[in-house]
Amino acid sequence: MRCIGQSSEEKIKEAARKVFLKKGFDGTTSRDIANEAEMNIALTNYYFRSKEKLFLEIFKDLLNLYFQDTIDIFNKDIPLREKIIESVDHTFEMVKKEPDLVIFIMNEVHKEPERLVPDLNFLRQVKNSKLAQQLSDEIVKGNIRPIGVENILPMLCGYIQFIFMGKNIHMKVFEVTEEQFAVFAEDHKNIIKDMIINYIFLPK
Repeated sequence: MRCIGQSSEEKIKEAARKVFLKKGFDGTTSRDIANEAEMNIALTNYYFRSKEKLFLEIFKDLLNLYFQDTIDIFNKDIPLREKIIESVDHTFEMVKKEPDLVIFIMNEVHKEPERLVPDLNFLRQVKNSKLAQQLSDEIVKGNIRPIGVENILPMLCGYIQFIFMGKNIHMKVFEVTEEQFAVFAEDHKNIIKDMIINYIFLPK
């Protein structure tokens, strides 16, 4: 019976994840989740009690999916230049795979920051990461311009995210196919690497 229960719980979570990403918290009903999971509402409520509880659990999981690997890269013992390049590559692959995730997180935090911001523990991890210390050390050595991790994170996320958030507009305006857009995205990723590196590092 326990295996069946665990299977049902995971099925509900996966269904909720799909629906929340598509419709957001306000646009989703318990019936939407139950229909997606092909279960009745009573069973959905049995496992998660409320849409709110299920949403908060899903939101926390999605935040971890989005940021934990980035934080792991920030804490690696590798040179700063290499760390920035690896962070761009990782963010690119992540957003390419889950483009709706970015919009979902931003929308939900914007609508109800007081409910969701307390769960943004990753921000504290970024602030205290090895990357933050590396930046401070390199500034003192005169290798990079004065800049903090609070500047690096928007560079990494913002530049990459807009490639995929603007995909439909780009394809329409420039009349390109999916294959052509994929080539453009890869090329633009490398431009972003050069932009960040060339801005941060001072000429010798």
